[in-house]
Amino acid sequence: EVQLVESGGGSVQAGGSLRLSCAASGFTFDDYAIGWFRQAPGKEREGISCIRNSDGTIYYADSVKGRFSISSANAKNTVFLQMNSLKPEDTAVYYCTADYTYDCSGTYNPLWDYWGQGTQVTVSS
Repeated sequence: EVQLVESGGGSVQAGGSLRLSCAASGFTFDDYAIGWFRQAPGKEREGISCIRNSDGTIYYADSVKGRFSISSANAKNTVFLQMNSLKPEDTAVYYCTADYTYDCSGTYNPLWDYWGQGTQVTVSS
């Protein structure tokens, strides 16, 4: 069974840090692009980061560049999103995604193969 399970969300004050984890199972993890999305109330879902270990490609959206860092622990089929200098506007549900063909270029990908259920991140001012 294919699964993506996010963890590490919670509440933090502005300026603080959180590390999200995405644990994957049921597929060949390092052959896939692994992405992070977020969705805040009343806003469209935003792709914020992506990593493809096969060619080393990493992408960050401008909204998080310089503050967030994506990394992988392939032996554990896990991708992390280290979030530093958090701002109230980072408050959202964060989702982990996986896709076999996406190149992590940052261009729109209409259909990701797999989605996690999301983890809530709340940043207070």
